[in-house]
Amino acid sequence: MSQNKVYLAVDLGAGSGRVLAGEFDGNRIELHELNRFDNIGLQLPTGVHCNITQLYQNILEGLRIAADTYGDSVVSIGIDTWGVDYGLFDKDGRLLGLPYNYRDSRTDGMMEKAFEKVSKEEIYNKTGVPSLFFNSLYQLLSEVESRSPALESAEDMLFIPDMLGYWLTGKKTQERSFASTTQLYNPTTKDWDFELIETLGLPKRLFKKISDPGTVLGELRDKVATRTGLEGVKVITVAGHDTASAVAAVPSQAKTPAFLSSGTWSLLGLELPKPVINEQSLADGFTNEIGVNNTVRFLNNICGLWLIQETKRYWRAGGEDVPYSKMAGFAAEATPFRSLINPDDKRFIEADRMPEKIQAFCHETGQPIPETKGEIIRCIYESLALRYATVWQKLIQYTEHKPQTLHIVGGGCQDKLLNQFAANSIGVRVAACPVEATGLGNILAQMLADGEINNLSEGRKIVLNSSLVETFEPEDQVIWREAKAKFANIT
Repeated sequence: MSQNKVYLAVDLGAGSGRVLAGEFDGNRIELHELNRFDNIGLQLPTGVHCNITQLYQNILEGLRIAADTYGDSVVSIGIDTWGVDYGLFDKDGRLLGLPYNYRDSRTDGMMEKAFEKVSKEEIYNKTGVPSLFFNSLYQLLSEVESRSPALESAEDMLFIPDMLGYWLTGKKTQERSFASTTQLYNPTTKDWDFELIETLGLPKRLFKKISDPGTVLGELRDKVATRTGLEGVKVITVAGHDTASAVAAVPSQAKTPAFLSSGTWSLLGLELPKPVINEQSLADGFTNEIGVNNTVRFLNNICGLWLIQETKRYWRAGGEDVPYSKMAGFAAEATPFRSLINPDDKRFIEADRMPEKIQAFCHETGQPIPETKGEIIRCIYESLALRYATVWQKLIQYTEHKPQTLHIVGGGCQDKLLNQFAANSIGVRVAACPVEATGLGNILAQMLADGEINNLSEGRKIVLNSSLVETFEPEDQVIWREAKAKFANIT
């Protein structure tokens, strides 16, 4: 049993989940992974769904391990997940079918349906969020258009972290950082945009009072407490969107820190005090999402390590399981800037056959076709870094305090070659850490609720004490400038 306070972070990403324990000794947080598990979408006749019941069982197992390991030292639990997805519940609290996965095709054509009622520009002006096919707005609209029985019977809509919190505690909420990913939240009024909701014909009854990160949701249900052994432990509503939790743990004291949350998606942006919503920010593709303490994550979604993950899956299906640890070595041996892709080309969003799609893009754009594993991986790495630079040049126009450092956080910050490419391409220092930013940000919100810290600045100092920062200075600037010109022509 620990003599320190222990906070539990349930962190569910697009491909995997885990339950983490954070021991706080008054100066630093030491993280321990208690249970790691896959998050694999279910392909059913009705579409691609989230296997939420299996995730819940794995969470309970992680909580049980926490009770066995830490006993009464456990203070609280927080839950963060990927964004936009939700579940529908009837008046008796029963789940009305498995939640859909955001990559499901049911949203095909829904943006066009929405724009018949409200223009793309007006939606952005209200929500500060660009139109992407997987946004909750278009998922809900697809249920309206298909006359979904589940939607007609629903009394509550709970986002994935709020759904899991409800099963643990019996208490319902809709958390702000997650709500801001839906394209139905107004960051200026700081509430649901009910005018937009009604114009689109979405059920107003589903949109309830919004809670902030650091709010006590409730104690574990009796049956959950008995099963896990965590008697009297509270669940805290943290920043439920995983990127919001990750940005909360950016170890910076800058007024407007620049961050890249590197994982399945690459989220490149600035933390700002208020939203930026205008014609230029729409044209540049920037979104305004809410973070801890009502900060704004002004960012651009870039298709990130999904490209690598799907490439690895393709090779494994063909009988070659290439470890992530060897990929950078293969890439380093390949010819620089031989072939490039636009990571955000729509063909790369869907799963399956990723190396074939990359080769097809290169063929269509008149480039050498990458054939070897090293050529394909290097093509992905260089293209991501060049896309970062394109977004960066737009991003820094929105702040008077030009960042001197880009903080890369999340699992992708372990990739030293990609970090160096990012520094080379953008032309600023990269500070890589922490790997477990999402878990640490989750825990910081719990510490705010517990009164252990007074503000996010204190928490970020603790994160810096708890992590080893690795820095990367820009190199080979002339070569990368030439590559940017080539990338601009291709994209």
